[in-house]
Amino acid sequence: MTEKNNQALLEEDIQPPLSRMERYHKKERPEQPVTTANEPKNPPTPKAKTNTTQETMVQSTAWLTVGNLFSRLLGAVYIIPWYAWMYPHSVEANYLFSKGYNVYALFLMISTAGIPAAVAKQTARYNAMNEYGLSKQLLYYTVRIMLVAGFLCTLLMFFGAPLLSQGNPALVPVMRSLSIVLLIFPAMSVLRGFFQGNNEMKPYALSQIIEQIARVAYILITGFVVMRVLNGNYKTAVVHATFAAFIGVAFALAVLLLSLWKRRLVFQELEKESRNELTFSGRQLVIQMVRQAIPFIVIGSGISIFKLIDQYSFEKIMSVVTNFSAAKNAELFTLLSPNPDKLTMVVIAMGTSMATAGLPLITEKFNQRDHKGLSALASNNFQLFFFIMMPATIGMMVLAYPLNTLFYSPDPVGSKLLAANCLLGIMMGLFMVCSTMFQGLDGNRKAVVFLLVGILVKLIVQAPLIFIFHAYGPLLASFVGLLVSNLFILDQIHVITAFPLRATLKSISKIIGMALLMGLVALLVRFGVSLVLSSDSKFQSMIEILIVAAAGGLTYIVIALKTRIADQLLGAKVSRIRKLLHIS
Repeated sequence: MTEKNNQALLEEDIQPPLSRMERYHKKERPEQPVTTANEPKNPPTPKAKTNTTQETMVQSTAWLTVGNLFSRLLGAVYIIPWYAWMYPHSVEANYLFSKGYNVYALFLMISTAGIPAAVAKQTARYNAMNEYGLSKQLLYYTVRIMLVAGFLCTLLMFFGAPLLSQGNPALVPVMRSLSIVLLIFPAMSVLRGFFQGNNEMKPYALSQIIEQIARVAYILITGFVVMRVLNGNYKTAVVHATFAAFIGVAFALAVLLLSLWKRRLVFQELEKESRNELTFSGRQLVIQMVRQAIPFIVIGSGISIFKLIDQYSFEKIMSVVTNFSAAKNAELFTLLSPNPDKLTMVVIAMGTSMATAGLPLITEKFNQRDHKGLSALASNNFQLFFFIMMPATIGMMVLAYPLNTLFYSPDPVGSKLLAANCLLGIMMGLFMVCSTMFQGLDGNRKAVVFLLVGILVKLIVQAPLIFIFHAYGPLLASFVGLLVSNLFILDQIHVITAFPLRATLKSISKIIGMALLMGLVALLVRFGVSLVLSSDSKFQSMIEILIVAAAGGLTYIVIALKTRIADQLLGAKVSRIRKLLHIS
């Protein structure tokens, strides 16, 4: 293969997809797909699959949802004993922990440089072309690159901690303990991207579960020993709690390597069947990955950027527009961001699961020019997102007070801020789904522009909204900024895929109605339970949450089965649930 021909394929990769799709819809495209000099003129016919695209999407989402939900739930539940052990410095400990993690999250995105998502997308693309040899080459090459990137970012965060701490010396050791994670996380995430691109979601999910179990176990053991056995300083306990991230990632890496070893024969067989008509040098692979990765890093950092804007601006703005003390402003920041994040991220994890599961499928349909399948998949993704997110969000809003009591302490202000964060969570989850889907459609550059527009809107309205609404201001500013970004991206997805907008909105409206009806039932049940149980007691709050959640969840399941929306979105397998519940 010549350098010129290889470059031709690289140029094909970065062509704006909109013009190609427009030519298709205008019938200006030829019957056969356009090929580059390096691409086979007759692309291989996809092998027969036992599952439909919808079933594959549901199964992938199910695995990732289980992994994400388990890890997020465990990451939220541990806070109950840990928060109690930190007393009387519980708020200060959570404040330090969360501020360190917000900075770490941004470095995490920088260290991975968007490569894992780009690996997933490129792996799915090469597999669709029956070029499994390139997928393997891509994996080995990017793992080596990410080991170097992780080492450099570790040095940057470790030695930059004093500057990033905003003059708070207690934050320096917290950030440095987190910087060690960057040594191995980038390489581990590449393996996740490889499995994602191959639609192998089980290893991905298992690595998340094991990672969180190891992390939480270390947090609880060290927290108990430092605070209860040694009567130590809460700051030491926080440093151990953040270092636990390294322990978790090390276990996750071991799970992925073991999974890769177990599946080596399968991947070897696929590689033998590879057409091997495309070849790239290491330099060309780097060029491809950089082009794909830069938008992914910006988009992937979107939520972290919104949170960092709050972290670095909220207390300063509040000190100007109010006469609250610095301690009061720090407490409000904890109530509006760190505390709710532990709970709302459980719900947002569902959106992450869908975005992660949908990326290789969207990329596959797009590269196969399956316009009908792409349109149906896009519509189904949006409906499935609201089908999962709406009942979870409304249910958490109904249970905001007992949830806040169970995980932290009885606090009306904290409960209201938790409920407001739940609404914001819908926008965050939708952004994850939309932006990832748009990048699967090669809308990388525009996705970055739309995110930057949303961030600009957030910056413009941040101070005025904090002045008017105080602690609710940052949440409203984030909601407005993400809404703007989502609307732009949704419009572009509709243009590219031509998914049935009216039918999709109609289905989503029904889903929202179902969720609201479930919320009404949950409210009535909670009112009845509150006559017997007190939401100011941790144990009684837990009983209340279980009763109300069970009643609301059963109500939603019954409505979804009765209306057949569950069948439409989840496939025919839900008939087993219908038989179990004797629903016709």
